[in-house]
Amino acid sequence: MTRAAVVGAGAWGTAFAKVLAEAGADVTIWARRESVAAAIREQHRNDGSLPSVKLPERITATSDVAEAVRDAELVALAVPSQTLRGNLAEWAGAFAPDSTLISLMKGIELGTTKRMSEVIVETAGVDPARVVVVSGPNLAPEIAAEQPAATVVAGIDLQRARWVQQAIALPYLRPYTSEDVVGCEMGGAVKNVIALAYGMASAMGMGDNTKASLITRGLAETARLGVAVGADPLTFAGLAGLGDLVATCSSPLSRNRTFGEHLGRGESLESAQASTRQTAEGVKSCLSIRDLARAHGVEMPITEQVERVCHEGVDPRVAVKLLMGREMKQE
Repeated sequence: MTRAAVVGAGAWGTAFAKVLAEAGADVTIWARRESVAAAIREQHRNDGSLPSVKLPERITATSDVAEAVRDAELVALAVPSQTLRGNLAEWAGAFAPDSTLISLMKGIELGTTKRMSEVIVETAGVDPARVVVVSGPNLAPEIAAEQPAATVVAGIDLQRARWVQQAIALPYLRPYTSEDVVGCEMGGAVKNVIALAYGMASAMGMGDNTKASLITRGLAETARLGVAVGADPLTFAGLAGLGDLVATCSSPLSRNRTFGEHLGRGESLESAQASTRQTAEGVKSCLSIRDLARAHGVEMPITEQVERVCHEGVDPRVAVKLLMGREMKQE
C-alpha cells in the first residue's frame, strides 16, 4: 500500500490528497495551522479550502512536516511557488530516501527565473529523476466534486511518472504521462499571466472575439518562450498547454481570472489582493516570466502589459491600446 504526503492544505493540495486516497494510498496532509490539521483529522473536512467536501477516512493531517513526510513514498508539494525555496530549505532533510517528489505548483521563481522542479532539485539536493510534475486543466473544486478531467504527469524518469500516473488514476481523473517537464511547467506558469489579462478583458465588457484572441495569442507567446528554454512545441497543444490555459481563463473558479477581473474594474493591486484573499500566482510570476523572456530574446507582449498593469500602475485600457497598436506582422 502506498504511503503519501501532501505538503500544503490549500484547495489543490487538499483535492490532490483526496485523489491519492481514493486511488488507494494512505495520505497525510501537512497544514501550516494546527486548527486546519485538526479539522481534517477529526471532521474529515477542510472548509477553508474546499467547503462542503467530505474527505476520505484514509486522509489524516498534521502541522508537523517531518511527521507528514515520514516514510512517504510520494510527497506532493503544494505551497505557493514563491515560498517553495525557503520552505524546502527547512524540510528537505525529512524526505525519505528515493521518495518521489511531485510538484503541484505553477510558477517561475522571482530572481532566479527557475522552474519549480529546478528549485526542488537545487534546494532539496535530489536527483532530477525523483521529481515529477502534475499539470493540466485541474480546477480543484471540480476535481473534488469528481467531475471528469484529465491531467499530465511529466518526469524525465518515465517509469516513475508512470507509477504516479497509476497512483492518481480514477474513474473521474485520467492522467497521461510525458517526458517534457519543461513544457508542462512553462504552460502551467504562463497561463496564469494570460488568465489575468483574460479577467481584465472580461471585467471591461469585452466580448468573445477579444477573449479568443487573448487565448490564442497567449498560447503563442507561451510556446515561443517554452521552445526557447527547451520545451517540445507539441506540449502546448495538449492538456498542460492549451487545456490548462482554457480552463484557467474561462472558469470563474480561477484565482488568476478573478484577480484580473478586479484589476479590470479599476481596482489597485492592493485592493484586488484584499478582495480575493487568495494567491494569484500570475501576479508575481509575470515579473519572473518577463525577465526569463528578455534573457532569451523572446517577445511576450501580453505578459509585458500584464506586468505593467500589476506592478507599474498602468490602466488596463491603456494596455489594450498598446497591444492593439503594435507593429503589423505575419502570424
